[in-house]
Amino acid sequence: MLLALLLSLSALPLALADVTTGIPDAAPPGFEEWESPIVLPAPAVTGQGDWAAAVAKARAFTAQLTLDEKINVTTGVDVLGRCVGNTGTIPRLGWKGFCLEDSPLGVRFADFASAFPAGINAAATWDLSLIQARGAAMGAEHKGKGVNVALGPMTNMGRVAAGGRNWEGFGADPFLSGAATAASITGYQSSGVIATVKHYIGNEQEHFRGGSESAQIYSSNIDDRTLHEVYSWPFAEAVKAGVGAVMCSYNKINQTQACQNSKLINGVLKEELGFQGFIMSDWAAMIDGVQPALAGLDMNMPGFVGYGIGDQNDPDPATATNSWWGAQIATMVANGSVPESRVDDMVTRILAAWYQLGQDADYPDVNFSQLTEETYLDGELVNEHVNVQADHYKVIREIGAASAILLKNTDGALPLSVKNIKRIAIMGSDAGPNPDGPNGCADRGCDQGTLAMGWGSGTANFPYLVDPLAAITAHIQSIDPTVVIEGILNDFNIASVQTSASLADTCLVFVNADSGEGYITVDGNAGDRTNITLWHGGEALIAAAAAVCANTIVVQHVVGPVLVESWIDNPNVTAVLHAGIPGQETGNALVDVLFSDGSQATNPSGRLPYTIAKERSDYPADVLYTSSMTTPQITYSEGLNIDYRWFDSQDITPRFEFGFGMSYTTFAYSGLSTRKVGNVRRAVQHQSTSAAHLTSASSVKASSSASKSASRTVSASASASTITASASISLSGSVSASGSISASGSASSNATSTASAPPAQSSAVNPVGGPAALYDTVLTVSFRVQNTGKLAGNEVSQLYLGFPAAAASPPKVLRGFARTLLGAGQGSEVTIELRQKDVSVWDVVSQEWAVAEGTFTVYVGSSSRAIHLQGTFEL
Repeated sequence: MLLALLLSLSALPLALADVTTGIPDAAPPGFEEWESPIVLPAPAVTGQGDWAAAVAKARAFTAQLTLDEKINVTTGVDVLGRCVGNTGTIPRLGWKGFCLEDSPLGVRFADFASAFPAGINAAATWDLSLIQARGAAMGAEHKGKGVNVALGPMTNMGRVAAGGRNWEGFGADPFLSGAATAASITGYQSSGVIATVKHYIGNEQEHFRGGSESAQIYSSNIDDRTLHEVYSWPFAEAVKAGVGAVMCSYNKINQTQACQNSKLINGVLKEELGFQGFIMSDWAAMIDGVQPALAGLDMNMPGFVGYGIGDQNDPDPATATNSWWGAQIATMVANGSVPESRVDDMVTRILAAWYQLGQDADYPDVNFSQLTEETYLDGELVNEHVNVQADHYKVIREIGAASAILLKNTDGALPLSVKNIKRIAIMGSDAGPNPDGPNGCADRGCDQGTLAMGWGSGTANFPYLVDPLAAITAHIQSIDPTVVIEGILNDFNIASVQTSASLADTCLVFVNADSGEGYITVDGNAGDRTNITLWHGGEALIAAAAAVCANTIVVQHVVGPVLVESWIDNPNVTAVLHAGIPGQETGNALVDVLFSDGSQATNPSGRLPYTIAKERSDYPADVLYTSSMTTPQITYSEGLNIDYRWFDSQDITPRFEFGFGMSYTTFAYSGLSTRKVGNVRRAVQHQSTSAAHLTSASSVKASSSASKSASRTVSASASASTITASASISLSGSVSASGSISASGSASSNATSTASAPPAQSSAVNPVGGPAALYDTVLTVSFRVQNTGKLAGNEVSQLYLGFPAAAASPPKVLRGFARTLLGAGQGSEVTIELRQKDVSVWDVVSQEWAVAEGTFTVYVGSSSRAIHLQGTFEL
C-alpha cells in the first residue's frame, strides 16, 4: 500500500507534485528522537453528544453534492473577496458559502465595529463572566457583519516572554488559558457565529514560523506528556466547550508541519478529544496537498499555494490550479491518493458546524468589505456600513479597568483624588493620540501614541480611541477646572519633562512596549520583541521624572512582561499600574482605576497572567532569533515547567510572580476544607488507537525525564469499568503500535462517496472533549475570604495543587480561581470544584489520564507565591 501511495503521488501536476507520503520529515542529526508518529486513517465525524442532529443534516446535504461542489466547500476562493477568507458556494442548492474573518479582538477591517481589549487583558481579569461577556459581544458583532466563522480565540501559551503574539492569547498557564478559552467560545457561539480556536499547536514565536514569509519552518519539539498537560490543554477545553473550528499553525511539531501532522489532527483532536467540527489551515500554511488531506485537514485557507505565488483570486475553487487543493482534489480522488470518503468527511464537518450554530436559518449576509470602508468598490455596493457596536463600549471599559494590575502602591499613592491635586504632569507619548490617527498605521503596525492593541492580523480598526491624556483631563476638569494640567508627549524632551515634573505635585509617566505578527517589522522588531524592556526610552523617561517629582506614578501599556529593575525600587516611584492593552476605552478605563472620585471608580483587581522576572535569563526559554538550519529546532526542554512553574522548580525569585496584583483594600483567608464529592477513577483513558494506523518505522524514544519518570511511577491500574488499551501511540515518548501500513484503509482509484450513510462508529473516537469522566467533579475546596479594609473590592483567590512526588509534576500548578466582590468588612465562603482531569497527569505509556497515588497539597492564596492557606488530601 505504501508503494501504491508513492506511485499515485507521481500522477499529480508537476507544479504541485512536491508532496510527502505522510511519513514525518527526517530529523536533523541529534534530533532523531523528535519524530511525530503517523495516525491514519482520519476518523469520520460521528455526531457525538449534542452534535448528532447537525452531523446528520450535514451528511444528508453532502450526499447531494458533486465532487466539484464538495471542493467548493473545502477550498478557499481568494483573499480579494469581502472577507479575509471565503469559501466557494453551491448555487444549485442555495448555499452561500462561508465568510471567515479575523480577529480575536474585533471584526478586522470593518467600520462601525468595536476594538475590544486583547486576550491578555481578558485573562488578567481572572473573571470568566467578563471573559464570556467579551466573547458574546464580539460574536454578536461578527454575526452582525455577516461573518460565519470568527477567527478567534487565540490560545497559544506564551512560552517565551518576547513572543510577538502572546498578547492575543490568555497568558502562560494552561488552566487559566483553557478556562478563558472555553468562556470565550461559549460567548462567541451564543450569537451563532462559529468560533475558531488557534493556532494548533506549539506556535510560540514569530521568527521562522514558516508560511509565505520564509522557507525556514521551525520544529517545536514537544514530548507527549508536555503536549497533553500544557499545550493541548486549552484546545481540549475548547473542544469540550463545543468549538466549531480549529486552525492549524504554520510551524512544524516534531518535524511534521502542523497542518499535515496526523498525530495531532487525527490522533489527538479527532480521536482523543472527539472533535466534531472542522480544521482549517492558517492562511497559506499548507506545504502540500495529499498529506494534509490524509492527516485530517478539512479546509484550505485562503485557497492559493502561497502569498505572491500565482493567481491570488480564482473565484472557482473547483478549477483553481494555484492551490494545493482546488482542482487538485479531483486529481487526488481520481488517482486514489485520497478517497472521496475523506472529502465527504471534510464537507460534512464544515456543514455540521454551520448547522450546529444555526446558520441555516435567517443568518445575515455579509454586509462589509475587508478591502475598503467606502460604500462602493469598482461600482459595486460592498459596504452597507452596518453599525454593530451596540453598547459594547460598556464591557470594553469594564474589562479595561478590571484588567489593570496594581504592581506597586507606596503609602496609598493611589487612588488619586482631584481635591488633593493642584498641578499634575502627564508625560510620555503613550499618554496621547497617534498623530496619524488611531488607525493611521496598517494593521496597527507602528507604536505611535497610546498603545491599546498590538499589530498584525489579530487587530481591528478603532471606531475611536480615548487616550489617557484626554480622559484624565476631562475627568479632572469636570470636578475642578482650576487644576493645572500639563501634558508632554515627546518622550525624548527630557528638559521639558523635568521642568514640568519639578513643579507638579502629581506626575503620571506613561510608557509602553509593543509586538505583533511577523509579517510586520516595527523599530527592528520582526513580530517578536528584540528585548523585553520599554520602548521609546521609557526607562530614561521614568528616571527623569522621578529625579525631580516625589510622587511619580508609572502606567505601563505593554503586550507582555517588561523588566523593571532599573526603576521599580526608586522611592519617588510611588505606584505602578500595569494596564496591558485595553482597547478603545483605554483612557476611560484608566480614569476608573486611578481616581477615587469618578462615577465608575474601580478598585484594581487585575492579576498577572504571566511572571515578570528580574532578568531575561531567568525565564526557562527564549525566542530563537537566528538559525542556519532549513528546519530550525526549538526543543521544549523545560517540559511542564513553563513560566511560574520554572521559577518554583529552580527556586528563582521573580520580581512579580504569576497571579500577583495589589488592591486598595486588604483581604484575609481562613477555614480551608476539602471534600470528596465523586468517585475518583485511577485511570481515565481515551479509546484505543487502531492497530491499523500507519506509525513511524521504529519506536520513538522517551524524550524527557519527566515523561520517563511518570511512565514508571504513575498508577495506570484501571477500575473494572475502565477500558484497557490495546495499542499505544504517543507524540514522542511511548511504545508505538504495530500494524499494517495503510494510507486510508480503502484508498483506491474507484473510491466513491459514502456521505449518504453514516460511517461505522469508530472505536478510536472519544466523546467530545475526551472521556466524559475527566470532567466529573471529584472534590471541592472551600475557604473563607474576608475584606479587612475600608473599601469594597474584588479578591482573586487562586487554588494551586502540589501533586504526589511520584507524579514528577511541577511544585504546584493552578487548578482553580474565583473573583469575589466584597464590601468593606464583608466576608464570603468560596468553593472551587476540582474535576478528575484537574487531579490527573498524562501517562505516556498507557496513553491515559491517571491519578497518582499519594498525598496532594492544596495551596490557596492571592498569587502563585502569596499562599495563605495550605492543606492536603489523599487519592
